[in-house]
Amino acid sequence: MAIIDEIKNSFRKGTVLNKLIYANVGIFLLVQLVHIGIVLSNAPEAYDSFLRLLAVPSGLETLKVRFWTLFTYMFFHKDFFHILFNMLLFFWFGRFFMEELGEKKLLGIYLLGGLAGAVLYIVAYNLFPFFDPVVEQSVALGASASVIAVVMAVSVYVPERRMHLVFIGPVKIIYVALFFFIISSVVDFTVNTGGKIAHMGGALVGVLFALNYKQGKDITRGFDRLMDRMVSWFKPGRSKMKVTHRRPMTDLEYNKRKVEEQKEIDRILDKISKAGYDSLTKSEKEMLFKMKKK
Repeated sequence: MAIIDEIKNSFRKGTVLNKLIYANVGIFLLVQLVHIGIVLSNAPEAYDSFLRLLAVPSGLETLKVRFWTLFTYMFFHKDFFHILFNMLLFFWFGRFFMEELGEKKLLGIYLLGGLAGAVLYIVAYNLFPFFDPVVEQSVALGASASVIAVVMAVSVYVPERRMHLVFIGPVKIIYVALFFFIISSVVDFTVNTGGKIAHMGGALVGVLFALNYKQGKDITRGFDRLMDRMVSWFKPGRSKMKVTHRRPMTDLEYNKRKVEEQKEIDRILDKISKAGYDSLTKSEKEMLFKMKKK
């Protein structure tokens, strides 16, 4: 029980990156246990039915009655090497993402990348005649679209940042990201075509987010607000909370405010070094006092 308690504690105190990895691994292990039970029950057809409850279908009629799969598919793997590759890539680039863009954005890009991947997969399978024979049977699963979204977002946002590769040395992350995108989404396109299309959808979200964020625009802002509202529904004492209409501060606005505050502090300190503390105005002294308390 100590191990279980330690895992629970690690999950509660862990970062968004850790929690997303735990969620993927936990669901993977659950699927394996279900598979074992089905095998022992000698009902192989039941396993396929179970998988289709979590994987997103390309058929629109099936999607109508399994709409939840737009979210569940991005946490669902059935092959060991599939989840191993996805989680290793997610761990490597997820750490860079949190350092540059924060935990909250990591969750938003993961979910939006997964949704974009599912939508592009469904649209492609219903749009191009090539997929007509399989459109009603095809399903997609795995976190690849979500992971590629995170990979491309941080790589386009800070392309000059380097990561150390064994036997190679430091390499710009944009080159590593492009390498993984090409081998997982472009090379041998006829194999796992639906998955590769989903990867492209995730990559598109990541690139668009990074390019817009550099210009001060956050395409995930509305999604972040929706997620905050949904999380608040499950918090205890929600009905007792006082509702205000003040717009929450975005990451860009917070960073801008911190920069402006630091500039003002630097100006005050420079004034002290030139004319002494007594030369400060009352408001400057108050500001200096407040900053010391932080």
